[in-house]
Amino acid sequence: MRALAHPTRLAVIEYLKKGDSSVGRMVGELGIEQSALSKHLGILRQAGILAARQEKANVYYSVKDRDIYEMLRSIAQILRKKLRESEKILSSLGRI
Repeated sequence: MRALAHPTRLAVIEYLKKGDSSVGRMVGELGIEQSALSKHLGILRQAGILAARQEKANVYYSVKDRDIYEMLRSIAQILRKKLRESEKILSSLGRI
């Protein structure tokens, strides 16, 4: 869970939903500097979320287990529910 607690890492996982990609392509598509992207890819790989393979000079990353998308969808639903609850509380504050 800690590895997923950064917007850039979530963006990488979402980007890889389409399929594997090289670091160079992700840099261009996501607009993230290569050094920052490499750091985030390393964290995701170390957490066992991503797999990497090297082909000549390029490293390609992919999501190891696509079930992660179901987990992220569930977390997003919980967060949306909490946000709606917070909005109700905040909107009632001005009515007193």
